[in-house]
Amino acid sequence: MRKSLLATALLGIFILPATSFADEAPAAAPAAPAEPASNWTATANIGFVSDYYFRGISQSWHKPAVQGGFDISHSSGFYAGVWGSNVTPNTYPDANLELDAYAGYNGSTPIEGLGWTAGLYGYFYPGGSWKKYNYLGVPNQTPQGGRWDTYEANFGVSYKWLSAKASVTLGDWFGAERKTGWDGGTSGSTYIELNAAYPLPFWGLTLIGHVGHLNVAGKLDVNYQSSSGQFPSATTERTSPDYTDWKVGLSKGFSIGKSEGWNAGLYYVDSSNDSYWGDKGYGGSSFNGSTETKNLSDGRFVVTVGRTF
Repeated sequence: MRKSLLATALLGIFILPATSFADEAPAAAPAAPAEPASNWTATANIGFVSDYYFRGISQSWHKPAVQGGFDISHSSGFYAGVWGSNVTPNTYPDANLELDAYAGYNGSTPIEGLGWTAGLYGYFYPGGSWKKYNYLGVPNQTPQGGRWDTYEANFGVSYKWLSAKASVTLGDWFGAERKTGWDGGTSGSTYIELNAAYPLPFWGLTLIGHVGHLNVAGKLDVNYQSSSGQFPSATTERTSPDYTDWKVGLSKGFSIGKSEGWNAGLYYVDSSNDSYWGDKGYGGSSFNGSTETKNLSDGRFVVTVGRTF
């Protein structure tokens, strides 16, 4: 009780002067207006995958990959970014890196939850070229071939947790043309995909689903003869790389201590064309001088861990 009375008295001593002189104190300066929020947003990401699968095909010879990128977006819907991953030189001779650059627009519609996207995408493989193609240790088989670099235009729609997108190449599909053993140019190759990311009502998990179909506008030329006398297409009974691929799994966002923006996933991926992309097919062969082969379309579980910041 004594402590309470003393505290009350002391409190009165400090309050009364403040009250007495309140009217004499100059008016407080108006608070500075808050700076308007920026219309631009920038994010970066880094991740690890146990096997880099792109559209159902391993790009890392079934080995782990480290990946990362940087994105910017504007309130108008404009976006752009770059992204990179290590890849196998067995598929892309003299190239260990895939570097992607992309830009486009995301938009909404009067229908709640319905949106659209349209953009351009480029896949680049620094140092890699069909000129470096070396099947079974025989170099100079496609000396007039161009680079692996590929360009696409895409358009997609989304509704809540579902999305669909169509992509079409604006030039040859990864350098596939007459000079590299195909029956013609492959401009206009398409990839159609349907994706789902359904938030589950427990543990913060998201159910991921995907199905896609590749249609290359060309096939291997069984009569192609390179300057070295080899027949690259003779390694497969199926000359078309077309396939359907699918993926299903779970993802989860989480934080580590005060570090937010982490995510992890476990997925099963597979595709349908083992005769072309398998270890006895053309797509599963090493183009880097080795006799080693892989089934690059083999169904496997893939683990991913990453962070966005």
